[in-house]
Amino acid sequence: MTTLPFSSDLKRITLALCEGVNSPRALTVAILLRYEEWGQIASLRTDPRHYADARAYRDAVIPSDFLRKLEDLPTGVDRRRKAISTFYESEHKCLRTNIRLSKLRDGYYADADLRLFEVISDIRKVIAAVLGKPPEHVKGRFGPGATFDDKGKLSTVPDKMSSQPTLYRDSLGWLFQWGETAWARALAENPLLYPKTVRGNRFTTVPKDAEKYRGICVESSISGFYQLGMGRHIRRRLRLFGVDLEHGQEIHRQVACEASSKGHLATLDLSNASDTVSLELVRLLLPQKWAELLESLRAPYTLIEGEWVRLEKFSSMGNGFTFELETLLFFAISLVASRLPLSAAHEKQILVYGDDIIVPTRSASDVIAALAFFGFQTNERKTFVDGPFRESCGGDFYAGTDVRPFYVKESPREPQDYIKLANGIRRLGRSDERPGSLDPRYRIPWLRALDCIPTGIRSCRGPESLGDIVIHDVEEAWAFRWRHSIRYFRCYRPASFGRVGWEHFRPSAVLASAVYGTGDGRLGVTPRDSVLGYKLGWVPFS
Repeated sequence: MTTLPFSSDLKRITLALCEGVNSPRALTVAILLRYEEWGQIASLRTDPRHYADARAYRDAVIPSDFLRKLEDLPTGVDRRRKAISTFYESEHKCLRTNIRLSKLRDGYYADADLRLFEVISDIRKVIAAVLGKPPEHVKGRFGPGATFDDKGKLSTVPDKMSSQPTLYRDSLGWLFQWGETAWARALAENPLLYPKTVRGNRFTTVPKDAEKYRGICVESSISGFYQLGMGRHIRRRLRLFGVDLEHGQEIHRQVACEASSKGHLATLDLSNASDTVSLELVRLLLPQKWAELLESLRAPYTLIEGEWVRLEKFSSMGNGFTFELETLLFFAISLVASRLPLSAAHEKQILVYGDDIIVPTRSASDVIAALAFFGFQTNERKTFVDGPFRESCGGDFYAGTDVRPFYVKESPREPQDYIKLANGIRRLGRSDERPGSLDPRYRIPWLRALDCIPTGIRSCRGPESLGDIVIHDVEEAWAFRWRHSIRYFRCYRPASFGRVGWEHFRPSAVLASAVYGTGDGRLGVTPRDSVLGYKLGWVPFS
């Protein structure tokens, strides 16, 4: 990727932010920015354990983390290479875990390990209770992204139903169910589009922060279709036992805020959690039929840098059930290690959302030890057992105070980018004096961001609940008009979308898309990242 020069406007805004916050860390960031020490800016970290109160920590972390996730920060770091290195490191960890756990699965317990046998047995019982019986029929679904052969912009649902479908060799048994789908019927008229087997998934990366990319894997189309179906089924089963993945992030943030004041719960975070769910761990802890069912859909190999690598992990990020599976595993392990009943999730004593884990403080060390035994490494920098700070699911709280920084993830280039940036700065400067008011320390950087917005668009002011189609401001500055007792706010909103017309697809694919509820009946299908332009307009609010 070609690195663009660092935005001069963003530099001015960041320096104004540092001057407004006026803390020792803000001075550090300002100096590094003036001398263009991009690598040092990206590597800055702020530990809440080193600060005496919420104000001091917030004044340090806001300037420190402002640019940390900026994708095009010119650090000179090969972020893709770092992601590839992490992939191999995780595979080596899984290999060691597989060697150790395979002996336990075969029943090789020493006398000293009898207590361990009881713990594993209890975890199995929890998992079996949550999963219930394997479903006889799985309703698959399409994901929004690419598949092994459907790449780039040619990854809409009708594209996937117009190309040769792929699956893994172990997934061949799923063809009986797949043959009954509208997708299969759409391809039946073309004998050349028969399902073909592929050896595994393929490795790719997505942005994470200024120092590294996140590695994910792109799955085959049919196997991925049913992976997503299995993920949905596991999600429903988890909800019956109090693990709500639909609203989990909001719940976690509320509980983390309370825990930062009371200290009764600890927040745990794992390093590369999904990439260290080993094959033998799933075979050890899941009921045999369930393990075999999920294994029939997993990719046994990954294509990375032109080579096929046999996987020691069970599944990667990109697999349609990885998130639900890791949630289930961490929930069961945390529950048993904490010696709590299955009702603990309903009572908000145990909360799990992927690798974001909340457990009672008194049992945190036992949970961490149990996770380590099964091959998971706790991220010490983001795990908080004592003290007044807790972090979970994008919520950072110090003694009940929200101290979450704002991250600039992409350099602003267009008016909508600067609106988003201005609103982010305004959220940092929320004042308790009155709704919508701004801490004076953040006024100059906020105005610097507004200076980059054309005058006609700069007048689009409105409430925070409208999102980033308006500039957030005090109520007296809102731009609206009344019509039929409804307030319409002046906004800058998406107006032009890239669409693929139905004429590009065979009638059978169009019919199948309608069955799956995909696209617009007249205009066609909208691909990802389809916004082509913005315009001024009016939006009803109340």
